[in-house]
Amino acid sequence: MAMITERPPTAAPQDPTPESPRTHTQRSSWLKRYQQHLWIGGVSLAVIVAFIVPNALAPVAPTGTQTVGSAPTMTAMPGMAAAASPDIKPLPADLKPLGAPQIAPPITRTEPAYVKFNLETSKVTALMANGVAYEYWTFNNTVPGPMLRVREGDTVEIDLSNAADAGAIHSIDLHAVSGPGGGAKVMQILPGDDGSFKFEALTPGVYVYHCATPMVAQHIASGMYGLIVVEPKAGLAKVDHEFYLMQGDFYLQGQRGDQGLRAFDVNKMLDERPDYVLFNGAVGSLTGDNALKASVGQSIRIFFGVGGPNLTSSFHVIGAIFDKVLPEGSFTSPPETNVQTTHVSAGGATVVEFTAKVPGTYSIVDHSLGRMEKGAAAQIVVDGPDQPDLFQSIKAGAGGSGGH
Repeated sequence: MAMITERPPTAAPQDPTPESPRTHTQRSSWLKRYQQHLWIGGVSLAVIVAFIVPNALAPVAPTGTQTVGSAPTMTAMPGMAAAASPDIKPLPADLKPLGAPQIAPPITRTEPAYVKFNLETSKVTALMANGVAYEYWTFNNTVPGPMLRVREGDTVEIDLSNAADAGAIHSIDLHAVSGPGGGAKVMQILPGDDGSFKFEALTPGVYVYHCATPMVAQHIASGMYGLIVVEPKAGLAKVDHEFYLMQGDFYLQGQRGDQGLRAFDVNKMLDERPDYVLFNGAVGSLTGDNALKASVGQSIRIFFGVGGPNLTSSFHVIGAIFDKVLPEGSFTSPPETNVQTTHVSAGGATVVEFTAKVPGTYSIVDHSLGRMEKGAAAQIVVDGPDQPDLFQSIKAGAGGSGGH
């Protein structure tokens, strides 16, 4: 949506001729004119205060229309109309959480290839938490969207279709693309339409992709992000397990604890006050029966990204030390070793690797731990024999297992 703004006034050309000294008559004449201007200005100000200001401050009922020549307002955008009361509808029957996002397997070939991805943007109503539903905007019906995986030097084609009932224009911006808008410049797709473009994967690394249709932050806050992995030509070292996680912040109308189908809240998003901070789009998406699994002695690689739109992450696995961290998701920079917590920017990614040494349940958190109360928690359940040489309880406390 184009924003219409007034053209700034053109500056008057400067007179290169120096100003001549004023005579006494000229100064007197100028003083009289100045006093007249002050009187007229005072009257004008009084008129403004008396008539214009009260009208400007009067409450206006929200509307989805705008005056010709005015700038578009946020209430004119889909899903962003202001409401006197929260937009909370009854919880639909038999609603389930979103499915798990697809993780792509490692690249085994040694030559470049032409790789084609078919993606669909769609809206999906699903459970975000117990008793709370949300209308997600997605790539391929999951949050995050599927992991895309290619090799350095590949030619990549992205075919993007937008579901007929999507209700909004959608697009894709891949941070791995060297080109206008990361592809979004040519991929603004109307509902029921499709588009495609191609690019060469020039630089190895782990990159975020996301919708880039205005208001971009709203599309991201509704779940439209994922990761694309560009493996180096030599490939990646083999590990026993690879996991795919992304963090996002979600902004819902209503108050904490309100149940039902809750709409997006633009004011909370602009104020950066999320109701939920989540791994893979929902509370419990990676805990309990959905927890990640490994065994003692196995190597683990986590591809982790932050969709945002606003918050960064202090990524941490409680009870583990990262053997290797690839800052900013770079495969070409030297890795950091023996790391406890790593920072990931909004729109950024990382790769962490470690070995599961002791059996138990390991919590994955954003170590800005208030966000754990908003849902930012995942688990890795490690099975296998005890390792008393590495970890052993001597006398357990009687107060429970704590917050971990």
